[in-house]
Amino acid sequence: MAPEAITAHKLRERIGSGEVSAEEATRIVLDRIEAVDGRVKAFLTVTPEAALAQARAIDAARRRGQKLGPLAGVPVAVKDNFCTEGVRTTCGSRILENFVPPYSGTAVRRLAEAGAVIVGKTNMDEFAMGSSNENSAFFPAHNPWDLERVPGGSSGGSAAAVIAGETVVAYGSDTGGSVRQPASFCGVVGLKPTYGLISRFGLVAFASSLDQIGPLTLDVTDAALALQAVAGHDPLDSTSARHDPPDYLDGIDRGVKGLRIGVPREYFGAGTEPAVEAAVRKAIDILTGLGATAEECSLPNTDHALSAYYIIAPAEASANLARYDGVRYGLRAAGAEDLTDMYAKTRAQGFGAEVKRRIMLGTYALSSGYYDAYYLKAQKVRTLVRRDFERAFAKYDVLAAPTSPTVAFKLGERAENPLAMYLADVCTIPVNLAGLPGLSIPCGDDRGLPIGLQLIGKPLDEATLFRAAFAHEQATGFKPKLAPAGKGERT
Repeated sequence: MAPEAITAHKLRERIGSGEVSAEEATRIVLDRIEAVDGRVKAFLTVTPEAALAQARAIDAARRRGQKLGPLAGVPVAVKDNFCTEGVRTTCGSRILENFVPPYSGTAVRRLAEAGAVIVGKTNMDEFAMGSSNENSAFFPAHNPWDLERVPGGSSGGSAAAVIAGETVVAYGSDTGGSVRQPASFCGVVGLKPTYGLISRFGLVAFASSLDQIGPLTLDVTDAALALQAVAGHDPLDSTSARHDPPDYLDGIDRGVKGLRIGVPREYFGAGTEPAVEAAVRKAIDILTGLGATAEECSLPNTDHALSAYYIIAPAEASANLARYDGVRYGLRAAGAEDLTDMYAKTRAQGFGAEVKRRIMLGTYALSSGYYDAYYLKAQKVRTLVRRDFERAFAKYDVLAAPTSPTVAFKLGERAENPLAMYLADVCTIPVNLAGLPGLSIPCGDDRGLPIGLQLIGKPLDEATLFRAAFAHEQATGFKPKLAPAGKGERT
């Protein structure tokens, strides 16, 4: 049986009052990792000694009467593309298998300042390229509700760790849905904030104009708390928004009376499973029953978003991943005859099939004679997608849609069909292209497999998303629970 679920805000209160120590909470999580991660495979690196040292420091500060941070003593995991000083950061790739960063990224530093106890680095699709976590160079993560199914990707390890009780809060990165889609598949809350709200300094880049860090949690209050801990301007990130984040917990319980909800018809197209559509529409009905209004709307360029994304993201990946050449850090292939041969062998041995596919797609799209036909045209489509949202938000406060058109699929089911895999993100990609905030919350299940409702907001209006999500959570009597994480050992 899974242990009782505990949220970050409740644990923080208990640690602050002395009812439980940070060290005790950390040991419970580390014991849970020991018990189930052989099956779930949510972690690539676990750091028990460092975590216990952090926890003891929090306990000592509490005993001295010092003011504690908002996540003081709360066990947290971060995706393995977050640079962590002195701790291996692989990005799920052989090319960085032994890379130990000499610095921590801004989000990691802010977590430390908030008092979070980082217990380890979570599994991911290689360089965040994937929708199932099967592209990890080391081993796939498993969905704790059904170990034969994927947890989603690319932040699958983070989502699986939260719902399996292997951490209380986790962070991932979302380039085309990589926080929200795993949140939907695993039945947790996952937020992709407005582009620039959380610093990307120290986040290993996949597609720089799309990547954004986001939290995965058991409930909406925790998501607001987790965002608060890391949001805000950072001069080390040239794309960081000059925005002072509000208190996301202030007014979260105001309700949704008068809230205008748009329901884009394009998000319920072919391929949407009937159970998913039914659960999402029921969730929208719950919100209207609480005083919101909802009506169908159209985002006509949605059908072109997937194609535009798979030009723009690979093009940026091609440029960003050019640095992995065996010269400065990471893998260097042995036996090369000259520099060019070393480049070729290093990249051939270090990168997996999906990363190579996207590098080739991106390089082709940027090559002489094809730039205007592919990359430039994709950027124009991106502008059309953004304008669709701008028109919608002139009328609505929030848009509501499925997070994913399906529930979690089986491991290996789409491995030989890249297009089918890419379609897993059809509902999430437009949000990244437009730089908007998107929040996935659990809204039902199909045969025990979670279904996610996606709420999409105006730029820098995460507070409204939290308010709508919290109202739904309270109206349904939602109580966080952990997945059983299966039986027996997996390899």
